[in-house]
Amino acid sequence: MILYFGTYTRRASEGIYAADFNVETGELSKCRLIAAEPNPTYLAFSDDLFLYSVGARDKQGGLAAFSPELKLINHAVADGAPHCYVSVDEERGLVYGANYHKGQVLVYQRLENGGIELVDTHQHEGSGPHENQSSPHVHFADLTPDKYLVTCDLGTDEVVTYNVSDQGKLAPLARYHATPGAGPRHILFHPTAKIAYLICELNSTIEVLIYDGLGEFELMQTISTLPDDYTAFNATAAIRLSKDGRFLYGSNRGHDSIVVYKILRDASLELVEIVPSMGNTPRDFILSPDDRFLIVAHQDSDNVSVFSRDTETGKLTNLSSDFIVPEAVCVTFA
Repeated sequence: MILYFGTYTRRASEGIYAADFNVETGELSKCRLIAAEPNPTYLAFSDDLFLYSVGARDKQGGLAAFSPELKLINHAVADGAPHCYVSVDEERGLVYGANYHKGQVLVYQRLENGGIELVDTHQHEGSGPHENQSSPHVHFADLTPDKYLVTCDLGTDEVVTYNVSDQGKLAPLARYHATPGAGPRHILFHPTAKIAYLICELNSTIEVLIYDGLGEFELMQTISTLPDDYTAFNATAAIRLSKDGRFLYGSNRGHDSIVVYKILRDASLELVEIVPSMGNTPRDFILSPDDRFLIVAHQDSDNVSVFSRDTETGKLTNLSSDFIVPEAVCVTFA
């Protein structure tokens, strides 16, 4: 299989990279540049294998669209910094973007050739008590299981859900307030239970939320991503769930580790272990399609770690940590 990496292009990287992943052994090989693009920090594939990435052009930021052959189709950019997240809505033919620096949620229409054009923007307002919360910072925009758009705003401590029309127009639906100063970053949903898991960057926690299916959330549990005795800097990053809904994983930047939780019968979390990620700043990670491996990309040490995963206990065993991808901050399969 092919594994794709989004990167920063501040030091050695030139754009989007790919590598071969051996699904039997977990071995990575043949890192290669597949698309030159400034700071393509997040990637999303459509079902028909068009690639949408964070991108920039002429000192403007937004998204870039690539064909299945990874040829650039177009940019959809505006003044200011690029986005930090991108996702695809297959049913409506839309692409969503989150802009951290501008505090915006953006909606793009997919065109016949796979390109994109902007159809709506929603500006968030507000702030939070943490020094990194002087303004809105939308960090995530993706779909709930019932096809609402859900956004995480690190700057305002809010999870905001939207109705989305077939034409891509947004209408605010509901608003959940996380713990003040928590900094919501990403959210994902349990495959069977009416539960969502919200990873919070600024206070290194996961909030377990009851989800009513209509855009409304209610707090059920808050659990730390760190050891009790750790007091130095940390910022969480990615969150992933095993397909069977039995284990949850999160990454810590600063502590440089992967936290493993067991999901209990009521869908609450119980700590299993916290393991070193074997690199500096584990910005993103992913489970292999069969859930047997966990692959971690490190932003600051340029290495990718591969762990085998015990499907019964959820525990991780490091297999390798010497595969190099420059400045990787996103990792995904097509």
